[in-house]
Amino acid sequence: MVVGFLIWSICALLFLGTAVYARRSKQAVGFWANVKAPEVSDVKEYNRAVSNLWLIGAFVFELLGLPLLFAHQNSPLFIIGVLGTVMLVLGMMIRYSFIEGRYRK
Repeated sequence: MVVGFLIWSICALLFLGTAVYARRSKQAVGFWANVKAPEVSDVKEYNRAVSNLWLIGAFVFELLGLPLLFAHQNSPLFIIGVLGTVMLVLGMMIRYSFIEGRYRK
């Protein structure tokens, strides 16, 4: 299951890369796929908030993958990662709606 955890960690690194990109970007970054970023009142603060969202998401996602290191094949512990990931994504979407509402022109 170490290989599974490595793949999980690569996905968390993609989240982290998105956070770094958002932090360094001079233009407003989008959260949704194939949707143009909204016009915002303060681009730097908006990007910082989105970056923090992705950083926290990457950290929590990595924590949700920890059962992969200790569980055996077909273990019921995998439900932690699956349901946790669903809750994480829903939480990120809800939090982004608040961020967008706060900084939208």
